[in-house]
Amino acid sequence: MAFSTPAFAAAAPRVGGAYTGLARTSARVCTARSAPAAARRVVAAPPSTVTTTPTAKMFDWKKRADENYAVVEGDVWTLSNLRPAPGSAHRKKRKGRGDAAGQGASCGFGMRGQKSRSGRPTRAGFEGGQTPLYRRLPKFVGRPMGPGHSKTEYALVKLGHLNEMAEGSTVDVDVLRSAGVVTKSSYNLTKVVGGDELTAKNLTVRAHAFTATARAAIEGAGGNCVVLPKTAPKVAEPVAA
Repeated sequence: MAFSTPAFAAAAPRVGGAYTGLARTSARVCTARSAPAAARRVVAAPPSTVTTTPTAKMFDWKKRADENYAVVEGDVWTLSNLRPAPGSAHRKKRKGRGDAAGQGASCGFGMRGQKSRSGRPTRAGFEGGQTPLYRRLPKFVGRPMGPGHSKTEYALVKLGHLNEMAEGSTVDVDVLRSAGVVTKSSYNLTKVVGGDELTAKNLTVRAHAFTATARAAIEGAGGNCVVLPKTAPKVAEPVAA
C-alpha cells in the first residue's frame, strides 16, 4: 500500500507508535527532494563595509567643544547668564536608593560601629578620649574672648580730683598724676565721672570720655571738655637742650 507524504505522515501516528519515527523521516526526505536545488543552496552575505561611530551622551564634552559657551554679550556677568564650568557641576548623590546606585545599602557609613548609627555619634571636638586640640593649645592669657570682655576699660577720674587743680588751668591725667592726686593705672584711656561737687572754675579738662553728669558740672563751672581720640599717639615731651 502506497501513501503520499502528507497522507503517510498523518496516518502513521494512527497505525502505531513504531511508525511515528518512520513517518517523520519520510516527510523530511520527500520535502527535500521536491525543493529546487537553488533554494537549498546557502549563499553567504557579503561583508558589510559601513562603519558606525559609537555615540555616547557626554553633555560636558559638548560644552567644552562649544566655543560660544562662555561668551557673554558685553562681558557683563549677571545672575541670568552665569554658567558653571563644564564638568564642575555634579548632580546630588542619591543615597539609600538601592545597591545599583552605589550608596544604597549603608550609604557610605559602613555596617557597624558608633559612626554608623543614627544621630550625631560624638560632640564637636571629641577625639576619642584623648586631650582634644582646643585643650592642648595654650591660651592667650590676659585677652579673654567673648562679649563680656569686649568692652572698653577706662581709668576713672572723679570730679573731686579736679578740685585740687588751680582755677583756669588745663588738666589731664598726666597733670593729676604728677600732682599726686591720682595714682598710676593699668588702663591707657581716661574717663571723667561724677562724684563730689566741683568747686574749681574755668578748667579745661582733657580726657578720652566724659559722663553726662561730669560734662554738665565742668561746663556749668565755666570750664571746657576736650575729648581726646582713643588712638591718638602720646605727645613726646620736649628734650631739654
